[in-house]
Amino acid sequence: MQTRAAKRKATLVVVEKQHPKKQRVVLGELRNLPNITVSETQNPRKRRKTISHNVKKPFLTNTTLSSSQIDEPYFSDIYQYLRVTEMQLKRRPMVNYMDKVQHVVTPNMRGILVDWLVDVAVEYKLLSETLHLSVSYIDRFLSVNPMNKSRLQLLGVSSMLIASKYEEVSPPRVEKFCSITDNTYEKEEVVEMEAEILKCLNFEMGNPTAITFLRRFLDVASENQKTQNLKIEFLSFYLAELSLMDYDCIRFLPSVMAASVIFLARFIFSPEVHPWTSSLSEFTGYISVELKECVLTLHDLYFSRKAESFKAVRDKYKQPKFKCVADLPSPPHVPSCYFEDQ
Repeated sequence: MQTRAAKRKATLVVVEKQHPKKQRVVLGELRNLPNITVSETQNPRKRRKTISHNVKKPFLTNTTLSSSQIDEPYFSDIYQYLRVTEMQLKRRPMVNYMDKVQHVVTPNMRGILVDWLVDVAVEYKLLSETLHLSVSYIDRFLSVNPMNKSRLQLLGVSSMLIASKYEEVSPPRVEKFCSITDNTYEKEEVVEMEAEILKCLNFEMGNPTAITFLRRFLDVASENQKTQNLKIEFLSFYLAELSLMDYDCIRFLPSVMAASVIFLARFIFSPEVHPWTSSLSEFTGYISVELKECVLTLHDLYFSRKAESFKAVRDKYKQPKFKCVADLPSPPHVPSCYFEDQ
């Protein structure tokens, strides 16, 4: 019997020629952060108002989800549990931790670290879940621990080590994560940081991420676009990974981010059609106006109006195996009428 992670990874397998492996140059002291390359050999913000704990259970029909993905009788209860769990403060980063906690680390440094971790995930063929969980651990840790820039990369690889153990069938060994940093850190240092992260997060490692919700939303999102299912999936994953680059995106709940990703992906594919259907509204529990701020932020990221210096995700999704979704055209603005109540 295949494990859950193995099934997820199998859905993303596409036949293609193998490309030479690439490895990002170590971040080091982070002195030349904007110029990190790939070698050939290897302001305080108010917390966004969240949904009530009395989460409305999603509406289900026979076409909502394929039976191979989830057992329909339990979906409403699972979804309600995830929505409540995502709002627990112990599983959320502080939305203004850069201003309140960090004195050296900046949003740009964080973005460069995440950009590098995208390449690490590609190098070791890690699931998107692993990448998202890694970034969640990083943000939660930085919310309570001031960090020196020389240890920021250590935090990144140690977080990814933990996330890979949680999500992957065969997680890379700790030596692999030392190697990817050009052996800047010894095995003992990574293991010590791993323990520090686990203790700091009180071993609460299974928090929902945008990908957790996105996989549950995708079937409904493509119910009227069967011929483009794979492209919609890849575009959705691309948008979700783009959001990781932007520190400002941590203020959005994972379910809001996932719903906004679906909204924008459908808009990019069919700009003339309202992207938010009644089925999606009932299924996710969100109406379009509740997604407006997040959708517009994602749209700015898609057009490189934000985080334009971070190239790893864009380069990844320009590849044929991801249907070159990063190159898909989109109108420069989302019509305001799409955010009005239907």
